[in-house]
Amino acid sequence: MRCPFCGYAESKVIDSRAAEEGASIRRRRECLGCIKRFTTYEAVEEIPLIIIKKDGRREMYDRRKLLNGVLRACEKRPVPIGVIEESIDKIEKELRNSMEREVSSRQIGEAVMQHLSEIDQVAYVRFASVYRQFADINNFMQELESLMKTQKKV
Repeated sequence: MRCPFCGYAESKVIDSRAAEEGASIRRRRECLGCIKRFTTYEAVEEIPLIIIKKDGRREMYDRRKLLNGVLRACEKRPVPIGVIEESIDKIEKELRNSMEREVSSRQIGEAVMQHLSEIDQVAYVRFASVYRQFADINNFMQELESLMKTQKKV
């Protein structure tokens, strides 16, 4: 980091803290050449995540879309918003840790269903009914029976 005053290449960090934006770090530095202080901001550079839709279209990942889908599934259920946001954070972390730049919407849907099954069974069934596009009551019953079998194992 070059000093903005004298151009000296070395400085030491005096103080470091999260900036107001949350995603960046504010650092107070002192130039080892002229001893003047200055502030720098560092931000984590995230790789853009592309979602491959069922029809082959590609679009940028949008956290709000994922959150809205889970909120709709959890509507009128006793699921705190903090639990929902924590679940969305975990899903995002799983996606980003996969180090893949393109992820299918199917992977995201399956991850959401996994997390919802642990949070609230009714929300899980609601999400599954939309996500899996149940054609009739038989498909719906198969999903319920599958859910009941996994509950008996626990």
